Amino acid sequence: MTPTLAALTGFIAWTLLLLVAMEAIRSRMVITKEVPANGFRPDNANLSPFMQRLARAHANCLEGLPIFGGLMLVAVVSDKSSLTDPLAFVLLGARIVQSTIHLASLSPAAVTFRFSAFAVQMGIGVYWAFLLLAA
Repeated sequence: MTPTLAALTGFIAWTLLLLVAMEAIRSRMVITKEVPANGFRPDNANLSPFMQRLARAHANCLEGLPIFGGLMLVAVVSDKSSLTDPLAFVLLGARIVQSTIHLASLSPAAVTFRFSAFAVQMGIGVYWAFLLLAA
C-alpha cells in the first residue's frame, strides 16, 4: 500500500473513530435514559459542549474528506501517488491534530492551533492540486 493510500485509509478510519465515539456515548445516554432515542440533534446542540465539539470534529472530517481524499484518490488512480506520498502522512497528522484540539478546547489559543492544523491541510491540498494538474 502506498503512503497515499495508507493516509487515505487513516483519514477514513479517523472519521469513523469519531463517529463510533459519538454513537457509543449517545447509546449510553439512551440506555441510561439521559436522552430519549429520538432526542438527538445532528449537531448535538442539546448535549454537553464536548458532544457538540465531537459532532463538529466529525463534520470537519466529512467536509474535508471529499477534497483531500479526492486528491489522494486522483493521484492513485492516475498512477501519480509519487506526488502525494511525501506529504500524505503530514496531511493525516494535521487532520488528527485538528480534531484532537477541537475535542480538547475552544480557548482562543486552541482555536488558533486548530486553524493552523487546518491551514497545513489546505496548503498541502493546494500544492497537490497544482502538482496533479501540472503532471
